Amino acid sequence: MTDGIVLTGLRKVYPLRGGDVVALDGIDLRVPRGAIHGIVGESGAGKSTLVRCVTALERPTSGTVLVDGEAVDAAGERDLRRVRRRIGMVFQQVNLFDARTAAENIAYPLRIAKVPAARRRERVAELLDLVGLAGRGGSYPAQLSGGQKQRVGIARALAADPSVLLCDEPTSALDAATTRQILALIRDVRDRVGVTVLIITHEMSVVREVCDSVSLLDRGRIVEHGPIGEVVGRHGTRLARELIPLPVTADSTTVEAAFAVEHTGEVFRAIGGIDGVAVAAGTVETLGGVRVGRLRLDVAPDRRAAALAALRQAGLHVTVAPGEEAA
Repeated sequence: MTDGIVLTGLRKVYPLRGGDVVALDGIDLRVPRGAIHGIVGESGAGKSTLVRCVTALERPTSGTVLVDGEAVDAAGERDLRRVRRRIGMVFQQVNLFDARTAAENIAYPLRIAKVPAARRRERVAELLDLVGLAGRGGSYPAQLSGGQKQRVGIARALAADPSVLLCDEPTSALDAATTRQILALIRDVRDRVGVTVLIITHEMSVVREVCDSVSLLDRGRIVEHGPIGEVVGRHGTRLARELIPLPVTADSTTVEAAFAVEHTGEVFRAIGGIDGVAVAAGTVETLGGVRVGRLRLDVAPDRRAAALAALRQAGLHVTVAPGEEAA
């Protein structure tokens, strides 16, 4: 399968009077065509710079950016417009033209590309149907909900039939129910047209809901990466813990257990057979085709050493607060 996005040795340095700022520091990333890949990280990790380099809004200091085998970073001014048409963009703020209808907003990039009027109308109708807005083409942005506006934004990004769809915090301004609908739409669009999707987000719920794989950016470097099913199985890592959050409990519990199994019943039967251990809270989900969970456990002080040994023997990844292992 031809790769949709390939970044090799990507580095971006901003020279400043007080010293250089390294925004990206040697990014290597391969996103296969048709995959949905999430980029997560705290503010300042380099997510926005990464997007700008992929879209050639910024030229990298060094390294390469390939989209379906074509070097975006090396495109000259003559080729840059053509290359950018292969990349659709969806933003947190949709930025629709208030004085244009939904259909006119979607048609705008086609007008810029000088697509004939008849084909524009045909393509807009296709896209309105694709994003679930058939019959709403005549509505103005003020007449649409936040989720409907984002659907128009997705349709507009797909107007030129791009091979890559970049989504920069596409659901941050939406409520939970609308977020799920938009993520389902993104997955459906991928399935129906085969577009490669790169989602920049700080919301782990987005990654859990829709992504096939994920990368964690930290200070301009990818520090964790992989398919969702593999990442959540790396118990104790930052991504695994954030992708499988534990419920907040009133009591302070010093013992946690994590697992990735085919049948969760075996886990709970094993825990139930260990003296002095009880489940205080837990999260169990299926991510990337893997059944995974994290548990907070109450362990009787006089049974701690034996209980921890039994939990590990049962195949659970057990972590305890510093200094509590032999307490």
